[in-house]
Amino acid sequence: MTFAELLEQVGSMGRFQIIHVTLLVLPILLMASHNILQNFTAATPGHHCHIAIVANYTCDDNFTDVLYCQELLRISIPVDGNQQPEKCLRFISAQWQLLDPNATTNGTEMDMEPCMDGWIYDKTVFTSTIITEWDLVCGSRTLKQMAQSIYMAGVLVGAIVFGSLSDKFGRKSLLIWSCLQMAITGSCAAYSSNFTMYCVFRFLTGMALSGINLNCASLSVEWTPTKLRAAVGMVTGYSYSIGQFILAGLAYVIPDWRWLQLAVSVPYFIFFFYGWWFTESARWLATAGKLNQALKEMQKVARINGRKEEGDKLSIEDLRASLQKEMSSAKSTHTAADLVRTQSVRRISCCLCFIWFSTSFAYYGLAMDLQNFGVSIYLIQVVYGAVDIPAKLIGFFMISFIGRRVTQASALILAGLAILANIFVPQDLQTLRTLLAVFGKGCLAASFNCAFLYTGELYPTVIRQTGMGFVNTLARVGGIVAPLVQMTSEYLPSLPLIIYGAAPIVSGITTCFLPETRNMPLPDTIEDKPGNLYTPPLAPLIGYTSPLASAECRA
Repeated sequence: MTFAELLEQVGSMGRFQIIHVTLLVLPILLMASHNILQNFTAATPGHHCHIAIVANYTCDDNFTDVLYCQELLRISIPVDGNQQPEKCLRFISAQWQLLDPNATTNGTEMDMEPCMDGWIYDKTVFTSTIITEWDLVCGSRTLKQMAQSIYMAGVLVGAIVFGSLSDKFGRKSLLIWSCLQMAITGSCAAYSSNFTMYCVFRFLTGMALSGINLNCASLSVEWTPTKLRAAVGMVTGYSYSIGQFILAGLAYVIPDWRWLQLAVSVPYFIFFFYGWWFTESARWLATAGKLNQALKEMQKVARINGRKEEGDKLSIEDLRASLQKEMSSAKSTHTAADLVRTQSVRRISCCLCFIWFSTSFAYYGLAMDLQNFGVSIYLIQVVYGAVDIPAKLIGFFMISFIGRRVTQASALILAGLAILANIFVPQDLQTLRTLLAVFGKGCLAASFNCAFLYTGELYPTVIRQTGMGFVNTLARVGGIVAPLVQMTSEYLPSLPLIIYGAAPIVSGITTCFLPETRNMPLPDTIEDKPGNLYTPPLAPLIGYTSPLASAECRA
């Protein structure tokens, strides 16, 4: 009897699984809030140099004489090519002659200097951000991207650390710790007195997010029957999408960055307290050699599902016989080297590297650039969240009825094509450019949704968390690299779009060399062959024959 059959015996999708999945998706709701939080907490409002060159008069937020402000701004701040006030320069002396449109000036009178006395910020949308708090503009403007990269670096480190630790100490304990770390460090970031302190706490918050992400995914998959894993994956994916709506609403209601940071961090204290109720994965307990505890957890699930009698019938002998492979795997120690030890796992790891890197790379290239659309940042955030709903619904049906491989490849290739199409759309057609970007983002969201499920089904139980941590590492590298690609626009304006578009297309083609896992049991040991290992659909075109494909599969 396999574990799937044991799960059916104690209730494969009963009251326990419904409560279990519901409680697991709640922390995921606010994960989006932390991932793209800097769209709001680090938004750059309109600004210009502080004016302090005309007697004791200045034009600030409390000044009510609009006409005087406009005239003072005109004689104090030069204008750029778009006839907007320069953000980083001011006149050394007041240029009174500029009040007369017919007046002429010479170069000496128009001498300029950098902002020496700070900046005045437009606070009509954001009352306070880290940009206005620490003047991260002009010469310090790159620190904004640095803060996001440091956060993503924390997510990367967390994927490495928590991925391995959860395979060693269990999913439940690491999930509880991650929620506590998220609550504490996220709240401390709101009280940061300087930029360095803020970055340190954001780094630790990023680490915690990886722990929550990895362990919620594993606990969901490992207590769910094979045929319903896609549905659970869809629920998890939609919870992340709903989180984007929540962030837009919270940011609109809370324009101060410190209070917004607190609003998305404090709820994790609640998740920490109820996390003690979670049931540890019986699969992991078996692989760790804790058979007695695995039996108790199975009986607990049976009792909650109203199948106490079936649970009482289970014994250590039954579990030992039915989970023989899990038991034998506990005798050996597994490390990250096992991800490339055998040919089948090595091929899976290589392909998943491409998938996770390119999905995250292109996703964050689009998601962290909301202010450049020229419309309300709150509206764009809502649209970005809304497109996930149909995208992930279509992806769910494709995952369930067509397969994981086709869904993954299609989502990546379509996203790349949408991004590349924007190269040929003129800048003045902002609506069309926005629609293409939104479509591409939706495809990438569907790709993320499929990748979480697909990866969990491809890696065997004994190294599943290590594998999830590994591919998440590549995803975070993509998130770190994505902002740097924007710098290439100085050489060729369309180069960032070319890079963002090419990466998912290449990965979509790579996906075709992975096995299909639809309606297949989860592999438990490295020796198990995941999914259907017949020759990939593109293999005949390049003369490839899988050495792993058995005669029966090829037939």
